[in-house]
Amino acid sequence: MLFQFVDLAFLSFFSLATLFFMRKVAKAINLVDKPNARKQHEGAIPLVGGISICFSLLYFLFNNPNIIPNSDAYAGCIVLLVILGALDDKFDISFKVRFAVQALLSLAMMQLAHIELNTLGNMFGFGEVVLGWVGYPITILAVIGAINAFNMVDGIDGLLGGLASVTFGALAVLMINDNQPELAYLCMVIVAVLLPYIILNLGILGRKFKVFMGDAGSMLIGFTVIWLLLLSSQNGSNPPLRPVTALWLIALPLMDMAAIMIRRGRRGDSPFKPDREHLHHIFQNLGLTGHQTLVVICLLASSFAAFGIWGEISKISEVTMFIMFLIAFAAYTSILAHIWRVSAFIKKILLSIK
Repeated sequence: MLFQFVDLAFLSFFSLATLFFMRKVAKAINLVDKPNARKQHEGAIPLVGGISICFSLLYFLFNNPNIIPNSDAYAGCIVLLVILGALDDKFDISFKVRFAVQALLSLAMMQLAHIELNTLGNMFGFGEVVLGWVGYPITILAVIGAINAFNMVDGIDGLLGGLASVTFGALAVLMINDNQPELAYLCMVIVAVLLPYIILNLGILGRKFKVFMGDAGSMLIGFTVIWLLLLSSQNGSNPPLRPVTALWLIALPLMDMAAIMIRRGRRGDSPFKPDREHLHHIFQNLGLTGHQTLVVICLLASSFAAFGIWGEISKISEVTMFIMFLIAFAAYTSILAHIWRVSAFIKKILLSIK
């Protein structure tokens, strides 16, 4: 236990050192984020969070190649994703190109690592749903969906790192409960290398050291989340995680992405058209500060994840867990669809309290 703690502390330091080094490189090659109509921050901020996390994970996997099956295939995939993300951060690549590369990496995951979505469990109450060949296209959609769900929530300082830490932390708890120490440790390693990024991203060490994750980081995190969720819910005759539980571990990013795309579609806009209608924007419009918004959203995500953990450990039926997820999603979508009425009502209550 002491050795693992020291190892995690060293990996955090390694991640921090990489961040400081890459900040200088990013400024030299102009890999920075500049303010615009949607991005309200001060100055040019280096987009190196994802690159630093990738280097840190590669260092760990090089020294612990057996921590997960086919770690070399995973390492190769995240390197390609980070390169794609860095190019997108620099040159603003078309989303069609990004989706094509993500789909190809999904195929690599299935062919090289033999990880795919082949069963939905007993979500619908009619017995186990085995997908067969349909699992291939659904796996591709799941990978692209997870990557872009985490990409879309990266809107305020600390949020992507916070939500990722909630998901990996919850997965670690479930893996420990199922006596899967290797997977649990890998999840904690990811949280450890995320921590320095969160500290710099929040400006805790000063605004001059501030960094952003960039698309390289959000894609790496989303891909890693889906890789580990599929690995823990699909492999073997008795996998440690039921598929429905995976939904709860990424509930908030998933719900926010789906709700946003539904609203854009109803307006006749492209589902991928950027706007300022994400959950974090709404909380800020209600008068919360960036840090208050971060805390509220992370607590909400933690509540969803905790419910998923409780349902998994307590063996609540998959049908019940799936119905509850649909109810939560319907409520989430409905509230956001009428958010201005809801916000006016909340402001009225707050004013009456004051």
